[in-house]
Amino acid sequence: MSQNLKVALVGAGKMGLSHLSILGAHKNVQIVGVCDTSLIVMGALKKYTQFSTYKKFTKMLDEQKPDAVFVAVPTKLHYDMIKELLSRKIHVFAEKPFCLNPTQANELAKLAEKHNVVNQVGYHNKFIGTFKEVKRIIDSGALGEIYHFLGEAYGPVVTKKKDSTWRSNPEDGGGCLMDYASHVIDLINHLISPVEKVEGTLLKSIYSKYVDDAVYSLLKLKSGASGVLSVNWSDDTYRKMSTSVSISFTEGKIISDASELKVFVKNEGAIAGYSKGWNVRYITQLTDQVDFYLRGEEYSAQIDYFVNAALKKGPNSINTFKSAAHTDTAIALIRNNSKTRA
Repeated sequence: MSQNLKVALVGAGKMGLSHLSILGAHKNVQIVGVCDTSLIVMGALKKYTQFSTYKKFTKMLDEQKPDAVFVAVPTKLHYDMIKELLSRKIHVFAEKPFCLNPTQANELAKLAEKHNVVNQVGYHNKFIGTFKEVKRIIDSGALGEIYHFLGEAYGPVVTKKKDSTWRSNPEDGGGCLMDYASHVIDLINHLISPVEKVEGTLLKSIYSKYVDDAVYSLLKLKSGASGVLSVNWSDDTYRKMSTSVSISFTEGKIISDASELKVFVKNEGAIAGYSKGWNVRYITQLTDQVDFYLRGEEYSAQIDYFVNAALKKGPNSINTFKSAAHTDTAIALIRNNSKTRA
């Protein structure tokens, strides 16, 4: 493989164009193709960039033979596209949520392992400095056992009744559970342990007709810890998506969002650099610098991580298909629990 990674993109929507901007500025990436069905988007890219553009996914693969492909299409299209990429032994970065059901997710995870290709799903919270520090503290065991957690996300995605889009179609992967809540579920799985059981769920439609706008659920994790999931994408008291976790330990407490980390330590000296009582750390103290900033360092950081793994310069252990399959499993458990209690 050459020093530069030959990368193609399929799906030039909001996240696809975000990835394309970061990839285009990456010193170790050569963009060899962009595929989308939108004539307007493809026309603009063809006119204002030098990217090779395609309407047909397989034609792009045949002609450009990329080392890696970023998949940023609606979730319902992930399974077939990613299976094709894996059969060609092409490294894959897929947007979240991974698949519509855990059966598809587990199959793709096994295929990625079989073909020994780098695989990653875009759950960017794991690359945010505050949440990385939460993970480090939890793994140290310094605060004792976890006995309760609260995972939350709120934002103004659907704040009135509107015309149908993919977000309003459950078969396309729409709905708060699949979109907003998946971020929080994946973060909980990562920080503590995977969701194993759901004790009760409310999926509420506020403005949407066919999908949920809010998710409230009681979760039990594989580690034995239990807690609450509270997510609402119809909350216009927030300017943009806000994700946070609150974790109670026998020897302290952690409250964190993407900007601020608060840690309560019961015993002096339990965590190096943290004193007894409340401690506050800010994202500016915990963020590693990236070469290209767009929307947040975490978006470039996750792409750097993927590119380094594909070039055999780093590990491939964060946000793998296998971990994303755990999140898809939890989503299915929550949805099924809601149906049984309806």
